[in-house]
Amino acid sequence: MRTLVLGGTKFLSREIARQARDRGHEVVCAARGLAGDPPPGVEFVRVDRSEDGGLTPVEGAFDLVVDVARQPSQVRRAVAELAGRAGHWTFVSSCSVYSDFGAANQVMHEPLAAGADESDPENYGPAKAACEQIAGDGALLVRAGLIVGPDDQSDRFTYWVDRLARGGRVLAPGSPDELVQLVDVRDLAAWTLDAAEEGLAGPYDAISMPFSRGELLAGIAEGLEVEPELVWAGQEFLVEQKVEPWTGPRSLPMWLPLPEYAGFMTRDTSATLAAGLHIRPVADTARDTLAWQRESGHTVSRSGLTAAEEAELLKLLS
Repeated sequence: MRTLVLGGTKFLSREIARQARDRGHEVVCAARGLAGDPPPGVEFVRVDRSEDGGLTPVEGAFDLVVDVARQPSQVRRAVAELAGRAGHWTFVSSCSVYSDFGAANQVMHEPLAAGADESDPENYGPAKAACEQIAGDGALLVRAGLIVGPDDQSDRFTYWVDRLARGGRVLAPGSPDELVQLVDVRDLAAWTLDAAEEGLAGPYDAISMPFSRGELLAGIAEGLEVEPELVWAGQEFLVEQKVEPWTGPRSLPMWLPLPEYAGFMTRDTSATLAAGLHIRPVADTARDTLAWQRESGHTVSRSGLTAAEEAELLKLLS
């Protein structure tokens, strides 16, 4: 089976390329090569999808094509330039295509209008919706949620692995009963390939079923073999102290304000699980994430609280 990964040099697309290689696929990764290197043992073709004809260096036909782009113009060029050479098409989308995060419903964003700024983070959801539309009805649409695990550079999950590993009193956001969802990058890559090989089409929310934040932190602690002292801080306190939700500096990842985001991590993904998505225990993901962090020297810096910021907030809660 010949598989083209449009990307293949970073996180999920690289993991898809690696697993496809290990399944015996003839794998071609097509990318600019700026984000990193593809896995060993695959063919790498340097392309620039920002211009018409950018995929000209990619030769031959493919049984499977997997695209992780976020810009509609790039997907449009890929569909046009690979016409007649692509078998099954998979587009990795996002749960951000849904327009109302206050409820776990299926109301989608209007596709991003032609001429709008594709690179604006505020347009991420509409841009992914437009990409899905361009990929077409016969494509597998993998609507991923929060992707975690080894090689995750966003630090949303890695922050908690790193923080619990350091020990001491740990500031935990919101309530232990609030719900979260995630998917290990390796599980998502495996299912994406399984589904593509089976010829599945249409949208699938590819993430775990919801579980509690308390279970999340307990699972991380189990994987790291630690017993953290969790200090729970309510939403009102966090907002008052200007702690940011979800990601970025002075944030607490895996926390989002309620009720505005009540539906963001509460989606019913039973259909995707029934279609074969396997979710490994959080403990296993945490253990492997810490091992990757230590082996690679990755320093958690993109998301979370600094030690000083956390200490200041803990003092206020004492």
